[in-house]
Amino acid sequence: MSSFRKNVDACNDGNAPKGYCANQDYSEGSDYLVHDIAQHTNLRSGPHELLSRGVLGKRKLPVSPVKMLVGREGNCTGRGRFSSADGCHVLSRYLPVNGPRWVDRLQSRAYVSQFSADGSLFVAGFQKSHIRIYDVDKGWKVQKNILAKSLRWTITDTSLSPDQRFLVYSSLSPVVHIVNVRSAASESIANITEIHDGLDFSVDGYNDDDYDALGIFSVKFSTDGKELVAASSDNSIYVYDLESKRPSLRIPAHKSDVNTVCFADETGHLLFSGSDDHLCKVWDRRCFGTRGKAAGVLVGHLEGITFIDSRGDGRYFISNGKDQTTKLWDIRKMSSNTPYTRRPRDTDFDYRWMDYPTHARALKHPHDQSLATYRGHNVLRTLIRCYFSPAYRPYAASLCRFQIAGNQNGIIFADLIGTGQKYIYTGSSDGSLYIYDLVTGAQVASCHGHEKPVRDCSWHPLYPMIITSSWDGVIARWEFPGSEEEPSEAGGRRQEKEKEGLAFED
Repeated sequence: MSSFRKNVDACNDGNAPKGYCANQDYSEGSDYLVHDIAQHTNLRSGPHELLSRGVLGKRKLPVSPVKMLVGREGNCTGRGRFSSADGCHVLSRYLPVNGPRWVDRLQSRAYVSQFSADGSLFVAGFQKSHIRIYDVDKGWKVQKNILAKSLRWTITDTSLSPDQRFLVYSSLSPVVHIVNVRSAASESIANITEIHDGLDFSVDGYNDDDYDALGIFSVKFSTDGKELVAASSDNSIYVYDLESKRPSLRIPAHKSDVNTVCFADETGHLLFSGSDDHLCKVWDRRCFGTRGKAAGVLVGHLEGITFIDSRGDGRYFISNGKDQTTKLWDIRKMSSNTPYTRRPRDTDFDYRWMDYPTHARALKHPHDQSLATYRGHNVLRTLIRCYFSPAYRPYAASLCRFQIAGNQNGIIFADLIGTGQKYIYTGSSDGSLYIYDLVTGAQVASCHGHEKPVRDCSWHPLYPMIITSSWDGVIARWEFPGSEEEPSEAGGRRQEKEKEGLAFED
């Protein structure tokens, strides 16, 4: 049975339940409230001052959509329409929390799932070699069913090229494979119905032992589609040149497995990485040849880092950690030469099969450089992922019209795209999805519908819709309340499948 909790005002008073307030200090004088990112987020997702007048004593509360619609129809701002920030504010009142509705289910753990940049395609990768690409605009029809090759343990990551022509998938091996998404074949069986070219990330000088030990945890296309960046089990970051078909750069980046890496912005010059050595690092490729070391290091996590997501501006990013927190970072706070030192932690803890010790939740890194810490979800069993909610997309505003209100006289529409990156959302090992307010730190929603860890999740870039993928094999859809379609109940569907002899795999 699915359930949903919403707590918009959890941090408005001192009686908020433990775990809902994410920051250490929400006083008026705290660095967090006056930080640049809070101002930027409010500018991108807050209503126009003239539309929010008359809310005396409640200036910090969201302005109701009805009040904003009245102000728009009365042309209070003189524009006769909503700005992008007005639209983001209205859309933020309609969080995608109604569900779950099943998109698909396999007898295999779902490890990765992401929308394409325009939201027309959705990719899901499963442990037993399966990758499915869905056509979202055609009722989630399976556009391509891919059977991967040369897997070690599972598909660890997938990435679509910016032009959506190619998909790469990685495993715990040094070879990443690439598939033509636009080919005519709907069934792509590796090297039987289609060729899955292998991209070897090992470098010259590797012996057999080095080769066998190398596995790829994370892989991403650059924004120009010419390069791949990968995080590996040999403590390194790799950059692969697709034109020359060979690695162009190997960075011995960390003291332990590098679980995650991503480009900081569209230029491709900066990289963010996170490792089991508990450090986040920033790499500037323009000066790496002369310096040979990280541009900066950010400390704050007490356990290994499972995932990093960039805000896309080359300055801010978030990370999920095995210390059961998500942290927000500003690279302007990084140190240039932070040494690797042991930190206060429970040395017996192993996130793969143990619960996080209760006493360890109170521990804090003595030199924490993060801007904010978000708590409430669980990062256990697998490398749980976290993300910023979508930004406003002006190029799509004329293409998407979202119904936000209705009455007996007719239906009111507004051009609403994105959320202004007002939220942070993450999967959780308790089978749930959690959404936090970036600025206030409040846990504004939690969606419960899976029986096993939600490893990955993806917010549609244009519509109020989130997809969760779980180890229970279910790909589930969450939308804003109001749809006439009844949510499917995972428990009920599970019983039906078991009666048919299709028991869930552990």
